[in-house]
Amino acid sequence: MELTTVWFLLIGVLWAGYFLLEGFDFGVGILLPVVGKDDTSRRLAINTIGPVWDANEVWVLVAGGATFAAFPEWYATLFSGFFLPLLIILVALIVRGLAFEYRGKRPGAAWKRGWDRAIFWGSLIPAILWGVAFGNILRGVPIDANHEYVGGFVNLLNPYALLGGLTTLSLFTLHGAVFLALKTDGPMREQAGRLAARLALVAVPVAAAFLIWTGLTHDDGWGIALSVLAALALVGAVLATRARREGWAFTATGATILLAVAALFVTLFPNVMPSTLDAANSLTVTNASSTPYTLKVMTWVAVCFTPIVLIYQGWTYWVFRKRLTLSDIPASGAH
Repeated sequence: MELTTVWFLLIGVLWAGYFLLEGFDFGVGILLPVVGKDDTSRRLAINTIGPVWDANEVWVLVAGGATFAAFPEWYATLFSGFFLPLLIILVALIVRGLAFEYRGKRPGAAWKRGWDRAIFWGSLIPAILWGVAFGNILRGVPIDANHEYVGGFVNLLNPYALLGGLTTLSLFTLHGAVFLALKTDGPMREQAGRLAARLALVAVPVAAAFLIWTGLTHDDGWGIALSVLAALALVGAVLATRARREGWAFTATGATILLAVAALFVTLFPNVMPSTLDAANSLTVTNASSTPYTLKVMTWVAVCFTPIVLIYQGWTYWVFRKRLTLSDIPASGAH
């Protein structure tokens, strides 16, 4: 297998890992106004992701860095053409991170409510815009012969991409509700379980519509097969949620996200950004890649350091695996 293909697959794995892990972070943030009727319950919801949210965000940094190093032409066209939505995502993530850190620094109710809103919007906006961005990448954007994006911001707000944004929003919110049911006990566990069952009624038709539209416009056998598996995993998540089997439900929503991202990248290959103006202008794994020497050096770096990162993050989840209850939240404290 050529190194360009290896790195395309690795970048797909990085994005899949990011959406799997950051997806439930976004979901918890989006659900914060619903599950958090008072300060103690909001702190409980935040504490479920407190030990892991910042490590989950590292995946997007690595994905962006890997794209820059392995496919600089892709990176340049992507970040110039999608500058405004990516900037909005970046600002939202920064504000959200500040909210997690600053929320408990003062005791005032108004202070905390302000940061709670920041957590909500800082989770909602990226959850939508990531779907819009990847919907546009899969659909194709206007790229000229110099591999320059020649469209505007409005070009990105097409029906297919907007449906992609609704798909990621609904899946991440469902993923977050299932995670809350898995990580808590008592009243919040019951409430999160009920929310997950209701959210599934929205996520299933929205995701199905997006997958069907993708299958009709991209005749790729493997992509369609992976999409079908993603749909089956989502149905499994619904059944497990209704049976209150939180572990199986979380596994199923995670599998749905992983399979959906795999379907996207398989369908996209060998392109990395198709051109809607002329197929000859499309960026591919070949014409957008770095030199073979660069890819070889990066491969050795990835082989050496990726297992360390995975072991450390797995250890973090293992240490903080315990369910949380309202009694675990002190009367006063940071969160």
